[in-house]
Amino acid sequence: MLRFLTAGESHGPALTAVIEGLPAGLPLTEEDINLQLRRRQMGYGRSGRQKIERDKVAVSSGLAHGLTTGGPLALRIENRDWANWKAKEMPPLTVPRPGHADLAGALKYGFDDMRLVLERASARETAARVAVGAVARRLLKEFDIRVGSYVFEIGGVVAEIPDLPYDELWTHAEASDVRCPDPASAEAMRRRISEARRAKDSLGGVFVVVATGVPPGLGSHVHWDRRLDARLAHAVMSIQAIKGVEIGPAFENARRMGTQVHDEIFMENGRLIRRTNRAGGFEGGITNGQPLVMRAAMKPIPTTVTPLRSVDLATGEPATTQYQRSDVCAVPAAAVVGEAMVSWVLADALLAKLGGDSLAEMKAHWKVWRRHA
Repeated sequence: MLRFLTAGESHGPALTAVIEGLPAGLPLTEEDINLQLRRRQMGYGRSGRQKIERDKVAVSSGLAHGLTTGGPLALRIENRDWANWKAKEMPPLTVPRPGHADLAGALKYGFDDMRLVLERASARETAARVAVGAVARRLLKEFDIRVGSYVFEIGGVVAEIPDLPYDELWTHAEASDVRCPDPASAEAMRRRISEARRAKDSLGGVFVVVATGVPPGLGSHVHWDRRLDARLAHAVMSIQAIKGVEIGPAFENARRMGTQVHDEIFMENGRLIRRTNRAGGFEGGITNGQPLVMRAAMKPIPTTVTPLRSVDLATGEPATTQYQRSDVCAVPAAAVVGEAMVSWVLADALLAKLGGDSLAEMKAHWKVWRRHA
């Protein structure tokens, strides 16, 4: 199995990730990872920190002559803002911010200073996840599996998504600073973000992650923890501020009759096909050969310029929150993080299906499997 761990704090010296279980012989460069790190930093509504950080990865083990070795891959991303923070005398944070991990984390670990919670709970950690996902994405590329995303909604502005192939939607999304493939909707989203900034508030939204080229047969119906749709939902829900995940149009399906929901099966030119994909690419927790479609709902970022009421835990007296630099809207960036987590889970499922200690061995198994699939 593939495994990864991340370490580091928002304003510590660096973020670190270690990946275990990669096959040997996978072509990989630091630029493969840096490309995805740059995508995560983009987006209308981001904070001034994105002007400070210039995220780049340093690979310190597990890579030789441009190929993975089969050993643990160690990744390091420097926090440039560390230089601005290390000399500061930071007072203890004793007023928990509603919507953050501050209070829950302090109660769990017995901290008097909630800065010890927020530094690790921060979404800055997702830079390490995007680096990990970039490695997984590179493995999927060897098997013609692609993962992309687009933003569907921001602050109540719902996009009119064009009826285009997914790769074209991704291209249009990539050209948009809100990752929305429809220009008119994107402009409305930008206006909404600007309004929220002027109002000293924040916005959430909905993004869609899609994987194409995924073969049928990944995952399993036989045990609850091997159902791949559940594993993907877990991975995407683990992203900071994500509070809802659906496979395909799940909530819309829940309001329809069964005959309007299930994807009928046809034979065309000797091949089994579906003309719809309301199941989002899964049946029984197993991929069915259709594109995998996931939606995720992101709550508004809980750090707002406008103070929120709270309590000073040091005195027990009423207090208001102090503003910490933050985004107005991070939905476009969260979509890129969503891609990373989906890529990771799919890479792990593919490796579990194929087996092999090297890329060459995986490809040999792939040829045999696809010949009979």
